[in-house]
Amino acid sequence: MLRLALILRRNLPRLAGFATVPLIRALFWLARALGTDRASAIGGWIARTVGPLLPSHRTAMANLRMAYPGGDDRQLREIALGAWDNLGRTGAEYAHLDRIFDVDPDDAATQRMEVRGIDQFNAIRDDGKPGLIFSAHLANWELPAICAHKFGLETTAVFRPPNNPAAAQLVQEVRRKTMGGLAASGPGAVFAMQGAVERGGHLGQLIDQHFTRGVVVRFFGQPVLVNPLLGKLVRHHECPVHGVRVVRKAGGRFLLELTPALDLPRGPDGLIDVQGAMQAMTSVVEDWVRENPGQWLWMHRRWRPAMLPKAVALPSVTGRAPEAVLDGARGR
Repeated sequence: MLRLALILRRNLPRLAGFATVPLIRALFWLARALGTDRASAIGGWIARTVGPLLPSHRTAMANLRMAYPGGDDRQLREIALGAWDNLGRTGAEYAHLDRIFDVDPDDAATQRMEVRGIDQFNAIRDDGKPGLIFSAHLANWELPAICAHKFGLETTAVFRPPNNPAAAQLVQEVRRKTMGGLAASGPGAVFAMQGAVERGGHLGQLIDQHFTRGVVVRFFGQPVLVNPLLGKLVRHHECPVHGVRVVRKAGGRFLLELTPALDLPRGPDGLIDVQGAMQAMTSVVEDWVRENPGQWLWMHRRWRPAMLPKAVALPSVTGRAPEAVLDGARGR
């Protein structure tokens, strides 16, 4: 009996997660029935209403104060509400990922997606070389992988499954229908990612979250830990590295933009410097976030000073003037 109790206690959260499968599927199909625009609007309204009541809202505000020291709290709360709105819309849009990316070059005015850098997509697709693509949790961050699949770019997208088993199962089903190769982060995933690059494919990864065993880079003037995987791969394979971002526009529209290949720093040995490469990518992400701060996932604990290596000293606080915060928020 004691053994059974221990097993139940250990697995109760997972069992509870599976118990929500019918509820999550019902919400998914409700969002589908509502249509893309209404589902997105309702999802945004719910998140804006409920989000500020959750503990993660305090995390978002703490992150904003770290990023914009001296910023007015009213302005920072406006950005946080925008982030909740974007998160709610992104969640609701999972039911419509197969419909959102409907680019038609012959009738662009009627489409939701505007793609900039299409020549870059075509070039890296046809050059016969492996490549690395980094992105961030901006706007609807699922769209770059769908774009790659639509344009025939062989890409393996690295993703972290949701903690809730029901959500993870449903999200996986959606991704398999709309995206190319997928690699779940976790034990053994590095070998799958390495293999994708060695076969001449492209690897895409979101690089804007904390990674305990990462390298130290500066983000908004403060030290953070970032996953060094892409830096290590480019050092080994000497392949091009591009950034891709999504910007949410009015009227349910999106802009997807691919950067030119980055010119990454090298060490005295002539090889790509891993930490320098990750700093270069992180700096691009910071520029993206500054441009549209209300579309980034501020609820994640990005700054964790207690987990930095002891040899790393906290830098002096830097940031943009408070008025620049509001200007960025208005750019949503």
